[in-house]
Amino acid sequence: MTRCYVHAVGIICALGDGVESTRTALMRGDTRGMRVESGWLPEGNSCVGRVSTELPTLPAHLAEDDCRNNRLLAAALRHIHSQLESAKAQWGPERVAVVIGTSTSGIAAGEDAMAAKVKHGEFPPSFSYRQQEIGATAPFAARLVGAKGPAYTVSTACTSGAKALIAARRLLDLGICDVALAGGVDTLCRLTVCGFTALESAAPERCNPMSRNRRGTNIGEGAALFLLSREPAAVALVGAGESADAYHLSAPEPTGMAPETAMRQALADAGAAPRDIRYVNLHATATQKNDEMESRVMARLFPRETPMSGTKPLTGHALGAAGALEAAFCWLALTGDGALPPHIWDGAADPELPKINLAEHGARLPTGSGRLVMSNSFAFGGSNASLIFAD
Repeated sequence: MTRCYVHAVGIICALGDGVESTRTALMRGDTRGMRVESGWLPEGNSCVGRVSTELPTLPAHLAEDDCRNNRLLAAALRHIHSQLESAKAQWGPERVAVVIGTSTSGIAAGEDAMAAKVKHGEFPPSFSYRQQEIGATAPFAARLVGAKGPAYTVSTACTSGAKALIAARRLLDLGICDVALAGGVDTLCRLTVCGFTALESAAPERCNPMSRNRRGTNIGEGAALFLLSREPAAVALVGAGESADAYHLSAPEPTGMAPETAMRQALADAGAAPRDIRYVNLHATATQKNDEMESRVMARLFPRETPMSGTKPLTGHALGAAGALEAAFCWLALTGDGALPPHIWDGAADPELPKINLAEHGARLPTGSGRLVMSNSFAFGGSNASLIFAD
């Protein structure tokens, strides 16, 4: 498949708003965006990764689309506006595709609207079902930026953002577009927090991946958007792999054979071997079964010295945005001073898990170019995606 290149990244999450603030907080292992709050569950508190910066208002002609999810998307777009406008001028808006991953869309707006209906007998005048329609996310983004190429939403739970990047790369490879805006966005909502809690997959405190004391993940929100094209740039998306195991609705297949298949596909696509990968961003949800499965796969596939880290203790699990957000962290590692995201946990290794090299503060990529880094995403229902970037 033709290489596609990353020309710009827009990002907003619990770590920061924009590339540099996010990079600084990420490499420092800053957990201040993780907050224990009430209001997400009927009873008790929940630790969530919440965006705290003020979000932009939407243009008047898009008022029907106004919800927090679309405002998060608009906030990420602010950071790549000039590059996107240049691309439209060069190629024409008809040659700009938009592929966005999401799993919650504007469900939070629907929750508020339903609460108002229960209280007052009718929905608020400002509510439109389009605000929470999952398929409406990418078409909204296309209208917002004036893109007129293919526009569609990917919703495959927690692999959505990663699969949106893979889908965009495929459009570029087929010549269907010359530029693609791709990534993921998801918003905190009570439905998701309650759902993960009901599945006993959410921890009330900051999550603790790969620890013997892990008790589940935290839900987060954010957006990460990539501007991709076939024109050379400093970082390329050189490998991608996808698989599905359909083992269980919410539990991973214990041996991890399908995730390994996705990783091996990505390696073959990149023309690389496991020993060539200089860093892996783990899915690392801090749930019992995910971490057990993932550590087995990573220990089986990669050399013991390969540095790895899970970044959800810094952002929460951003669901449909997670794959794009964590891919952006790989891009940040390649475009920075070599620092790698540290693995934040209590250091209490689980003796039941194979040992892998969890990156500590100060871990760095080797110098030079041609470095390969991988980002992995796994989802409920057995959906798996693996991405490899190179500088």
